[in-house]
Amino acid sequence: MRILIIEDNPDIVANLYGFLEPKGYVLDSAANGYGGLGLAAQNDYDAVVLDVMLPGLNGLELCQKLRGELGKSTPVLMLTARDTLEDKVAGFDSGADDYLVKPFSLVELEVRLRALVRRARGAQTASPMLTVGELTFDTANFEARRAGRPLALTRTGFTILRLLMKEAPNVVTREALEQELWGEDRPDSDALRTHIHALRQALDKPHPFAMLRTIPGIGYKLVSEADE
Repeated sequence: MRILIIEDNPDIVANLYGFLEPKGYVLDSAANGYGGLGLAAQNDYDAVVLDVMLPGLNGLELCQKLRGELGKSTPVLMLTARDTLEDKVAGFDSGADDYLVKPFSLVELEVRLRALVRRARGAQTASPMLTVGELTFDTANFEARRAGRPLALTRTGFTILRLLMKEAPNVVTREALEQELWGEDRPDSDALRTHIHALRQALDKPHPFAMLRTIPGIGYKLVSEADE
């Protein structure tokens, strides 16, 4: 597994190398945002470990460029010392797939990396075109559109959308979504909520009615018409 580490703290980088390389990971690293963006543009990685507070180009800006300018859907695990819900939403909105607060366990970081890569590889094996009303999702190319307008989503956002579209118009429980996303390695209770928020912003905000509906106490579903 090839991982790009973009982190300006040399102690953290050394710890990651010392922990991951003996396990067979191939690592590249950059100590600033522009250097990390350059490596991401030149190479293909299975995942990116990205610090938020970076010199030159911060992690949020880098992640936006990674998704937008480079068109990369590589899973991104974001590292930060900030743990408020607003900070997590900002990270996910920028294109991150998962979020780990410093100080963190190296074991937990590896577990999350493996989960991100496993989901990404699993998504690549399925290639049908999914359609719900004016919403389409080409799962082979990770291209989702509503009324012809492309949706900018993270890998996790695409995973949630795929499951909701496959089950539509039925309700998908929170437990089913969490199992699909994280298996038994579930993060804190805010994680799914922040991913749903980011998906809702991309899917519904520019349009006249909301396709993504919350079923209180149960889960979520997609509808194709405004009155459903």
